[in-house]
Amino acid sequence: MTALVFTSVFAAALLASVAVRMWLATRQIRHVARHRNEVPAEFAARIGMQAHRRAADYTIARARLGMVEALLGAVVLLGFTLFGGLQWLLGALAQALPAAEFVRSLLFVAIVVAIGALAELPIEWYRQFRLEQRFGFNRMTLRLFVTDTLKAAALAAVLGMPLLALVLWLMRSAGPLWWLWAWGAWVAFNLAVLVLYPSVIAPMFNRFEPLADGAVRQRVEGLLARCGFAAKGLFVMDGSRRSAHGNAYFTGLGRSKRIVFFDTLLARLQPDEIEAVLAHELGHYVHRHVLVRIATMFAASLAGLWLLGWLSRQGWFYQGLGVTPSAGEFEASALVLFLLVLPVFTFLLHPLASWMSRRHEFQADAFAASHARAQDLVSALVKLYEDNASTLTPDPVHSAFYDSHPPASQRIDRLLGLAGDRGGAVAA
Repeated sequence: MTALVFTSVFAAALLASVAVRMWLATRQIRHVARHRNEVPAEFAARIGMQAHRRAADYTIARARLGMVEALLGAVVLLGFTLFGGLQWLLGALAQALPAAEFVRSLLFVAIVVAIGALAELPIEWYRQFRLEQRFGFNRMTLRLFVTDTLKAAALAAVLGMPLLALVLWLMRSAGPLWWLWAWGAWVAFNLAVLVLYPSVIAPMFNRFEPLADGAVRQRVEGLLARCGFAAKGLFVMDGSRRSAHGNAYFTGLGRSKRIVFFDTLLARLQPDEIEAVLAHELGHYVHRHVLVRIATMFAASLAGLWLLGWLSRQGWFYQGLGVTPSAGEFEASALVLFLLVLPVFTFLLHPLASWMSRRHEFQADAFAASHARAQDLVSALVKLYEDNASTLTPDPVHSAFYDSHPPASQRIDRLLGLAGDRGGAVAA
């Protein structure tokens, strides 16, 4: 393949990915707007017209912001590659640090990551302080937003720079199979983060308190005992400091497993509904969905690193993306170019990941229905749909492409079927 051919392939793939994103977002906006004034019959008893319209407006606003984000991302990518941004940065670093070859490589990758993060920062600010604020979800102050951003940047530097240095060293020193050694380092790094996240990383951003004694704790502990699940603790997270959205999740591996409830979730749901939500999360654990996703991620990263190992030896890969590295710059250039352009070529795999995730959600729902009341989970989900302004009428194509959870109507219908009430309306 020649550099010119690869440039054409890359440009066509980027154009196609942006066009598909715009088309899907437009479908979502039109479909949701068309059904804005009609609550689906099965939800009419529980979701009022005002809440339904709010969810539609919120969904449309998010879709429009997503279109801006996609266009901005494409501009930044072109600026880095075909418009010469990466080549200019390599030259500037070579002039500033002519003798520090390895340090230049580290700085090159770090600066590209920092520029990408800074380019996304206005979108994140607008999302939090305009979009989320407009619909009543934002509870974050500007000070907390800045603090979170700086903490995340510092954490990324502390954890990421040693890993980056190791990968670049392996690329230079470990021979043709460097990618296999790098994959081993990547796996070890991710497993360490999974173990450390509950007790070390997450508390840097949120407060976690043990779930208080009472009806909720009794129901939760009874469910865990019935399912034979052992966790290191039950915790409540101060999610309300940042958002009105509610959630619950498992975190950690092995003995570090924790069950975490957002305080906003506990404030909204009844004990039997919380039990049903937790039963759903337990379903993910019992069906080994987390392990499947981790294994899938590791397999994909192995294939990706092998591909990077091959591409790093192809001159057209660099030149086709606007970079002509000097000696000592090939490793960092290959890594940066690969990470930048990979999403362009893997974008159309998104529906496969969404399908697998939705399949897992149905399985977890079925488990919940067998260990708690399906009607309780239905009631909890309807409350969460309303509170989180989740649209009940997504565009089917957009949903199939993006959504990790099944559409509300499909999910509720299956749960009602498990409860022996298929086709019925959600009770008020």
